[in-house]
Amino acid sequence: MALTTSPETPVPVRQVVSMIGGWVDRLGAVWVEGQVVQLNRPNGSNTDFLTLRDKLADVSVQLTCPRSVIDSLPTPLVNGAQVVAYAKPSIYPNRGSLSLQVRELRLVGEGELLARLERRRQLLAAEGLFALDRKRALPFLPQRIGLVTAKDSAAEKDVLENTRRRWPGVTFDVRYAAMQGVNAAEQVIAALGALDRDPDVDVIVIARGGGSVEDLLPFSDEALVRAVHAATTPVVSAIGHEPDSPLLDLVADLRASTPTDAAKRIVPDVAEEFARVVQVRDRLRRTITSAVAREQQQIDAIRGRPSMSDPRNDLVARNQEITAYADRARRVLGHVLDRAYDDLDHSLARVRALSPLATLRRGYAVLSDAEGNLFSSVEGIAPGAAVTIRVADGRISAAVSDVEPLPLPVQDEPAEDHHD
Repeated sequence: MALTTSPETPVPVRQVVSMIGGWVDRLGAVWVEGQVVQLNRPNGSNTDFLTLRDKLADVSVQLTCPRSVIDSLPTPLVNGAQVVAYAKPSIYPNRGSLSLQVRELRLVGEGELLARLERRRQLLAAEGLFALDRKRALPFLPQRIGLVTAKDSAAEKDVLENTRRRWPGVTFDVRYAAMQGVNAAEQVIAALGALDRDPDVDVIVIARGGGSVEDLLPFSDEALVRAVHAATTPVVSAIGHEPDSPLLDLVADLRASTPTDAAKRIVPDVAEEFARVVQVRDRLRRTITSAVAREQQQIDAIRGRPSMSDPRNDLVARNQEITAYADRARRVLGHVLDRAYDDLDHSLARVRALSPLATLRRGYAVLSDAEGNLFSSVEGIAPGAAVTIRVADGRISAAVSDVEPLPLPVQDEPAEDHHD
């Protein structure tokens, strides 16, 4: 029933929302098709929330879906998937917002395809095919580049022209293959294998222009992904445009957003490198000039020292020191020798004073028999015996005519020591 309202008799919001909800509840469940643009699966909740958008118009609606319905899908639901939902409209009274309560959900068309690709991506990622630690670095300047693309395609032209514009000396080994269709993956694998076996090829580029999800499906083929993973030559993926992301981008050693971007990534720009060489050369020249200037300053400082300006100055001072030391040594040695001579004279005088020859020179003589036995007493000498008399300057042979003993002089006894 229609309400009669006026500025004086308005109705509360809750009543209006309740009335709208009543009218909406009269609507039955409907099948609705759209693209999932936002998927929210709160932790600990049995209800998931989706935003479904029309493919042709900028119109979207909120969906609430039991988690069991989404989990029952054959492949995981992802953003961008195209779905068909059987849902009943309802009004959420607390907010007055419209939502569709999903009872059944199906993947269709491109959405189903994206879901299958996501499932394949998860399985291959679990095997480690997309691990970052297995990515190989591209050579700085490849001498020969392998290119897999369609014959006379825009991608071939973009890669060849932009690469040669950046580095004119680079060479290509181009292998043609179908870039879409049922035979595309097989032909790309064959071309990739041929280039990988060529030792002269430094890097391989797989390139094609943009396209729909179905057109780019061969570049998510599992066999192609595994072939790229097994290749020993670095592989660059240049498939489609920036939003496109086939599985080949994940397994390749380098992903280029477009074929033109691939040309910029695989070779350096000759003008930029020349400018960099000039910059480095100038920096090296400045460094060497600065180093030489510092060394020259050190040499000049060393040359400015007195010892280097006239080395003879130190030699004269050292010569004077040596002369002084030599004179001192000479004087000390003279004093030592003089004292030694004095000591020697004193010792010689004492030795001469104690010599028997000195005693003989004072008039004494030494008497001995024919056998050389010395006599210190008249005992043992008989008259008529032959004797030899030793004097200071010679010997005298004589015969004893007479022996006269003499009394010995009385020696004074040593006085006794008296101690107080």
